Amino acid sequence: LPAAGRAKAPPGLQRDRAGPRAAGAARRRKRAPEPGRNKATVKGRVVKSAIEEYHKKKPVNHLRENLQYMLKGRLVADKAVTEQVLAQNRGRKSKDQPPEKREKKKPEGTVFTEEDFRKFEREYFGIP
Repeated sequence: LPAAGRAKAPPGLQRDRAGPRAAGAARRRKRAPEPGRNKATVKGRVVKSAIEEYHKKKPVNHLRENLQYMLKGRLVADKAVTEQVLAQNRGRKSKDQPPEKREKKKPEGTVFTEEDFRKFEREYFGIP
């Protein structure tokens, strides 16, 4: 049980150090650096072999496994599905877009025959 007269006062009547400002200042104060290992020293560091690092970072060729995987399955995906996947993997830049297929225009043929032209010439110009 709390001692008589020692109960917490309502928030408006409490006496803080300097109000809400002091809490912000306390948060802004920098912590003391924790004692730990000095990163500038070499003590305790393991020297890595350059050859091991090279082998670790060397690119691996997965062509053989990928070919075996691709040749193993004979399921051919639907044309619409493959087009959709290709469209999703394509970039948004114009250089990444495939050229649009334009329909070839058929040469427009004339409705008039050579005889019709000759007949028109005779009627219009009066040439026999």
